[in-house]
Amino acid sequence: MKLLKTIRADRSDTFIFEKAARPGEWAVSGTFMFAQQNPASLTGKPRAAFRGGFLGIDSLGWSTLVQVVEANETSRTAAIESLATKLVAHFGAPDQATALCAAEEEISFAASLCDHAAGMLIAVSRRFETNHVYEAFRTLQSGARWKQAPVFSFVETSDGEVEPDKSTDPMARAKSGLR
Repeated sequence: MKLLKTIRADRSDTFIFEKAARPGEWAVSGTFMFAQQNPASLTGKPRAAFRGGFLGIDSLGWSTLVQVVEANETSRTAAIESLATKLVAHFGAPDQATALCAAEEEISFAASLCDHAAGMLIAVSRRFETNHVYEAFRTLQSGARWKQAPVFSFVETSDGEVEPDKSTDPMARAKSGLR
């Protein structure tokens, strides 16, 4: 079986979210965190969490990306029990039995996203329209096969103006006819 774990590709989660998940936590979608809020009225870091965060179960922090990982039944049960405990302690679940049912649903949904090879990265995008929350999930290949390239850079000209560097900026290259 496979489940989701938080991953931190860089430090950006620590700036984007009020609380960033620790790398390597079991993760769920976390949309339930916004059940008592009006998503249309969210701003700042809470809005960032709503729009693109997965919830780390242990820290109740957010992660932009999660990774599909192999898991066993013991790990799955531990994740369910940990989430159920949080649902009682922090979210008003009436009792542990009710919380276990809700946690089982959350973990099962997370597992349904894992129909990919172990190591695959997953990102979420949420929006609120016509009183409904819509989620879209996309996959990203992990690994060293991807070569990082600059999106843009700037160079200072002799007259003090700053212009895009046409050698690295794809839009500037296209406009100038460079390929």
